[in-house]
Amino acid sequence: MKNQRTIVIGDIHGGLRALQQLLERINPQPHDKLIFLGDYVDGWSESAQLIDFLIDLQTRISCIFIKGNHDDMCETWLSGHLFRMDWMKNHGVATIKSYQGYSSAAMQEHLHFFLNMHYYYKDEEGRLFIHGGYTADGGPASQGDVSVLMRDRTLWELARTMNSRVAEHPELYPHKLRLFSEIYIGHTPTLNYDEYNPMHACNVWNMDTGAGFYGRLSGMDIHSKTLFQSDPVPSLYPGEEGRMMARF
Repeated sequence: MKNQRTIVIGDIHGGLRALQQLLERINPQPHDKLIFLGDYVDGWSESAQLIDFLIDLQTRISCIFIKGNHDDMCETWLSGHLFRMDWMKNHGVATIKSYQGYSSAAMQEHLHFFLNMHYYYKDEEGRLFIHGGYTADGGPASQGDVSVLMRDRTLWELARTMNSRVAEHPELYPHKLRLFSEIYIGHTPTLNYDEYNPMHACNVWNMDTGAGFYGRLSGMDIHSKTLFQSDPVPSLYPGEEGRMMARF
């Protein structure tokens, strides 16, 4: 469709206000597509409300929701299964508080939303969208343990390590990266590298610009590479710490 945009959006971590501000700046139209890279919860105080917003958003705009490692932990809690206590004490405490007052039916609706997320998505032009990465030589479809897809950081480090080398020696381009025309990931904040914008190495784009900490929420048009960002998220949640209590 003419003028159709595909916008990829990085980790949100309960920052509903940041997403609302970002979408105002993107101004998505009904024919656009939004691809979310995961980690919708854990951090700022509106995780449950953010899920409400996303459930409604998908009724108006085409959306793809990738599952992140924090979403996986929240899904475990919502399902009533045994969850990690360190998640509740640290990352998950704000998420659990955000569900105060929610009915069982509403929480079941959210659980259904989590259960229907994608571990990865490949578009018609050979682009991959995934939260963490993969270690299997055959790509994410060959990954036996799906938790790796949500937690891997080695793919990003491979791209960073090889970025300057492949410019002079294309034959060194890693096979794992050649499987896709482009790869879009979240999970590893660019703040780790003192970067506040999405980072690009080889054919990998890291879209996690630290919205859960002191960074901004980022979205990017995958064709034009036009960048959209919210304000620094702490400015939208005065008096809150987000994930600042946690290590990157």
